[in-house]
Amino acid sequence: MTDAYDLADAARTPTPPAGDERATLTAFLDFQRDTFAMKCAGLTTDQLRARPLHPSTLSLLGLTRHLAEVERSWFRNVLNNEARPGFWKRPDGTFAEFDAADADPDEAFTVWRRECAHARELVAAAPSLDVLGHYRAPAGDQTWSLRWILTHMIEEYARHNGHADLLREHLDGRTGE
Repeated sequence: MTDAYDLADAARTPTPPAGDERATLTAFLDFQRDTFAMKCAGLTTDQLRARPLHPSTLSLLGLTRHLAEVERSWFRNVLNNEARPGFWKRPDGTFAEFDAADADPDEAFTVWRRECAHARELVAAAPSLDVLGHYRAPAGDQTWSLRWILTHMIEEYARHNGHADLLREHLDGRTGE
């Protein structure tokens, strides 16, 4: 594994205590993204692939791949109507992002970082938080505002950062915010 994931000294995005709604939501999302990167910092490929919380099969690398898929889904597909397929799928078409026992960390982190960067571009280009994204599903179309998507993504990362914290603690004892 390369040093690409050694972000332990990287500063997290500060959150503005009195910013407007867009600045606050985007800063909190970036803070959560930065927190996830810090949870993965300095680990070996084997540690990133490890599933130390039996019977769970959750790993930090699986979470990385999942978060890349979530970024792609909400920002490219829902907000920007790009209809992009998933990155990691099983032969039957179901999602396989958590099947990371032999996954490549370089690929996963590259895809995740690319999706985060593209999401930032889409959010910055949106004229307001009232912009609507659409998901067309066989069960019926659904519509979400950019405001809802950003709030949901903060929640998504916060939940998975809790998982990442437990995984990291079991891997090497490191804990922290």
